[in-house]
Amino acid sequence: MDIRFIDFKIMGDERGSLISLEQNKNIPFEIKRVYYIFNTKKGVRRGFHAHKKLKQVLIAVKGSCKIHLDDGFDTKEIVLDNPSKGLYLDSLVWREMYDFSDDCVLLVLASEFYTEEDYIRNYDDFKKHVYSKG
Repeated sequence: MDIRFIDFKIMGDERGSLISLEQNKNIPFEIKRVYYIFNTKKGVRRGFHAHKKLKQVLIAVKGSCKIHLDDGFDTKEIVLDNPSKGLYLDSLVWREMYDFSDDCVLLVLASEFYTEEDYIRNYDDFKKHVYSKG
């Protein structure tokens, strides 16, 4: 499963902290889309999909959440709770986000513009797609 944490350099002084995100530098792709998830209700799970091509970096810029990841062979549970760490997800990784803290803001940087054709929204279809790739 091609996932990894990216540690961002924190800059700042007595006034506070700042992290700069730069495509093809500390973000390992050209950023074509940015969105964030917030005000997620208790007990709600988000995601339930994989991408054929798109890569992402997820950052809990505030609060925390858990991420369930599955590449069709292995699964992992990750906690995101630090704005100085990003979680890189390659394509063909099923993801579900859950257990959002009340104050969670989950920032997502994406390597592609939105296109519905890139999504695999059915888990059985995802497994077929992965297993056909060998």
